[in-house]
Amino acid sequence: MNVWRGIDRRRAKAVSTITDRLEKSGITGQKIRLGRIFTGHRDRSLVSSFAALAVCGVLTGLVVAAAAFPGAAMSGLAVKAGAETFAKLPSELIVKQAPQITYVYANDGRTPLATLYDENRSDTRLDQIAPVMRQAIIAAEDHQFYEHNGVDPRGIARALVATGSGGDQQGGSTLTMQYVRQAISYSAEKPADVVAATEDTPARKLREVRYAVSLERELSKDEILERYLNIAPFGNGTYGVFAASRVYFGKHPKDLTIDQAAMLAGMVKAPSAFDPNTPTGYPQAVARRDYVIGQMVETGAITPAQATTAKAAPLKVGNKRTPNGCVSTPKNDWGFFCDYLYRWWMEQEEFGETAYDRERALNSQGYKIITTLDPKIQSSAKRAVERHLPTGNRHALMIAAVEPGTGRVRAMATNRNYSLDQSKNKPSTNPDKRRLKMKGTYPNTTNPLITGGGDIAGYQAGSTFKMFTAVAALEKGMPLATSYRAPGQIRTNYVVEYGSPSACRGTNRWCPKNADPSMNGVRTMWTGFGRSVNTYFVKLEEQVGADRAVRAAEKLGIRFRAANDQYYSQNARTWGAFTLGVSLTTPLEVANAYATLAAEGKYCEPIPVQEIRKGDQALKVANPRCEQVVKTEVARAAIDMARCPVGDRSATTRCDSGTFSSGRGLVGKPVAGKTGTTDGNKTANLVLTSKKLAVAGTMADPDWANTYAEMSSNVVNYAVGEALRDGLQGIESPNFTAPDGGLVNGEQRRIPSVTCTPIETAMSRIRVAGFSPELGRRVESRCPTGTAAGTDPEWRTIKGGPVVIDISNGRKPQPDADRQIPTDPDGLLPGETAVPRRDEFPG
Repeated sequence: MNVWRGIDRRRAKAVSTITDRLEKSGITGQKIRLGRIFTGHRDRSLVSSFAALAVCGVLTGLVVAAAAFPGAAMSGLAVKAGAETFAKLPSELIVKQAPQITYVYANDGRTPLATLYDENRSDTRLDQIAPVMRQAIIAAEDHQFYEHNGVDPRGIARALVATGSGGDQQGGSTLTMQYVRQAISYSAEKPADVVAATEDTPARKLREVRYAVSLERELSKDEILERYLNIAPFGNGTYGVFAASRVYFGKHPKDLTIDQAAMLAGMVKAPSAFDPNTPTGYPQAVARRDYVIGQMVETGAITPAQATTAKAAPLKVGNKRTPNGCVSTPKNDWGFFCDYLYRWWMEQEEFGETAYDRERALNSQGYKIITTLDPKIQSSAKRAVERHLPTGNRHALMIAAVEPGTGRVRAMATNRNYSLDQSKNKPSTNPDKRRLKMKGTYPNTTNPLITGGGDIAGYQAGSTFKMFTAVAALEKGMPLATSYRAPGQIRTNYVVEYGSPSACRGTNRWCPKNADPSMNGVRTMWTGFGRSVNTYFVKLEEQVGADRAVRAAEKLGIRFRAANDQYYSQNARTWGAFTLGVSLTTPLEVANAYATLAAEGKYCEPIPVQEIRKGDQALKVANPRCEQVVKTEVARAAIDMARCPVGDRSATTRCDSGTFSSGRGLVGKPVAGKTGTTDGNKTANLVLTSKKLAVAGTMADPDWANTYAEMSSNVVNYAVGEALRDGLQGIESPNFTAPDGGLVNGEQRRIPSVTCTPIETAMSRIRVAGFSPELGRRVESRCPTGTAAGTDPEWRTIKGGPVVIDISNGRKPQPDADRQIPTDPDGLLPGETAVPRRDEFPG
């Protein structure tokens, strides 16, 4: 028989003995040849299947006997025992999908953002694999693949005889058995099961035989071959032919040539030893490739001439491993978005009960994730950051962009590189850390600076938080025209530490002040927000309730991460300073809060994905998660007010000036927003929103919150403005809808004239008319000294609103003089105490 050619006579005789034993065992009623059942034409009949199982049972006995007692391998007792044992083995192979690579793309679904994997593998259909690759793997591993029923007794017999007689160890495994081994390993639930799936024992071999025969009854040969090619290891961190083709040759499996297919097929036997990228592995890889090419001639897959050409081809391979993780994004500033995606994923229960389950799913389930990252908007934001505060600066400039109405995060940019390599980072700006020789986060870091997480709780956003007090007031029915006298400093009912810098002198009452005397005077929500008047908004907060302002912030997506903020949020009635933005937040949260108002009160959870596919299935977890948290008219009124700080206005808006009045001109489209600085300018903030995009930025020192350095409003203002302007290029951004109804002016009433009347009489008339009277400044007037010189407002205001009664000093005003010029810079009445200026809560 030709099959025995080249085998020495002693081994040939042993194999013949095995054949004789099979024939004498009475397995079939006809004369048996090994090649008839296992290597002849494929027979799927029930009879042949049972015959195959029976033969495998006999071989089981021989395998066990050969392993334990080489000399007794041919005993009839072994054959009988093996057949009984084999019949009891489980036959149903439970196969879990082998780990697959997850591909992450930008929002266009084409631009690669990241690849995430435990094993670099991506399943490929057989029709997408070059025929020469299929032929090469059969030539290298299993010539009779299309002929046997899962087990090749000739191969097992040769392996038994070779091993039992002291020859070279041989496996005797078919492609089907090899696939079974890999499938068991990947389906194992415990580490011990993984070891059992690969250990070199007779029990493992028998299990593979039993499963292989069963599998051949369930799947076609092509299905088995496809699965094998997708599960086999090819070295250099590649699993499956798709990953191997990409890493070694930079092409898809369908484009492989004969010599390339032969090299890959040859690597399966020993991926590490045959690694062509190592000095010792290269010659072995060439030799193994040429061997496989020769075997392809033997199987008739190629001609001798094709083999000669293929062997002559120089072996040229790459070693460009597929990037893995967020530190390997195409652009180093995209890593912060990738990290946000990862942190978001780890919070989603849909991907597993535990953090371990969710991470394993992300790195092994082969998802296709289309993120919300817009490369154009991202590029615009990054350019704006680098233009105003380049990477390498110890201070961080952080920008986030969100789409109103969907919550989709379109960009995250900062003047840092997303990198684990911090060897060249500068010393920390924190003196305590610097003394310990600790490095700072610049220029390289993987800290979630823009989104928060881990030990990053965020940064003080300053007066951007005044919005939440305004929303709470509007929800209570207070209109935009609500007016208060906003002096340079006010005494509140909020309690602070006795004698602290923020307390009124000699008290424990919180006494906040304005950043500049020009802010003082009677203010409405429009002018109070536009000029960022602290005392106006503290009065408004007292009227509304600090707890309502905190709840409004929470509805709009502000999370309290710092322990101190969590305590105050739970005791919100006493949190007077909340309206001035003393709690910690992130640019992403602020951008999304204002985006919610731009979307007319529809809050959408910030989300980094717009589509997630697992195979052909689109997962609902990627859908926007939105709800109406603020009434439409309230949101429209809040946006109307927020147009004042940035130099924009509607038909109903009544602004005087803004803290960033050039914002509208810079962006060139309708915008609303707010600036925000904190005590000592330790942070600087700006949020701008249009109907289509909201952008928030913060400049801070993430390494030392208590820095003595001052952050520049101009830096953050123009960076955010340019990021929004450039991000909106080519995008039509409609105007905001102006509010109507009671939230604009409220119920307006005429103020009675009290000019030249005694102060007590004037106070009584104002009170009877339904207003809240307040004493104002001493001003020049024709009225007698100590009488009412007039009111502010003069003619009309909302029901219940404050009316300031100015007091005449008895001196006639000079022509063109402003009768309301105060007699001292703080506009204090006699007996009031001026508090030394401390810009503790600038706007």
